[in-house]
Amino acid sequence: MNQTVLEKALIKILVIDDHESVLDGTIDILRQHYPDVKFHTAGNAKDALHQIFFSQPDLVIMDLSIPEKPGMMARPDTGVQLLRTLMKNYPHINIVVQTAHVRTLIRIRPNIDAHKGGFTIADKSLTSQEMLTRVDWALQGLTHTKDINKNYSGFEVKPEWLRVLTLAFDEGLQDKAIAEQMSVSERMVRHYWSKLQDALHVYPECGKNIRIQTEIRAREEGLID
Repeated sequence: MNQTVLEKALIKILVIDDHESVLDGTIDILRQHYPDVKFHTAGNAKDALHQIFFSQPDLVIMDLSIPEKPGMMARPDTGVQLLRTLMKNYPHINIVVQTAHVRTLIRIRPNIDAHKGGFTIADKSLTSQEMLTRVDWALQGLTHTKDINKNYSGFEVKPEWLRVLTLAFDEGLQDKAIAEQMSVSERMVRHYWSKLQDALHVYPECGKNIRIQTEIRAREEGLID
């Protein structure tokens, strides 16, 4: 697990799913990996918003197909609307979407790109270890939406991401200097890196320098000379 995550006194994770057996199974897997975490649960969107407001979790792990209120039918649209609300009201919250309805997330692609917290997708077909990797990345503030990109043909790189590439690899600046040049915070520069790396399908790999991998992919795509 990332050292910055370990240094936090107490991690709080909210797991949202309307199936009790899935909730219990997910928490069992997570507890083995994060023994000191405090878990909260919710079975519908209304309860989830209540839990988030009062518990202020570090991470939300949610299914898309959930009911709006107790007794109502579970629908992916409900989860999509909950995501919109979360990203609007809690722009820095870390989110893992654990779902079999990945394609549905295309509807809120701009919201995901603008989100400043970690955002990863864990298709329900993934192994437990793969799911835990997505959780780790989200807690580190990283973005991983490659599963959406399988159904998304567009390749859009925003101007501020290109500016970061140019300052880093053409002018050799580090993040602090990049932030000064762009008149933004270092945190925002790290946010740009995460979104750019996700667009280029560059993710952490053991033994590899992610910035070097980003430069290689950016040059392959013609984003920098």
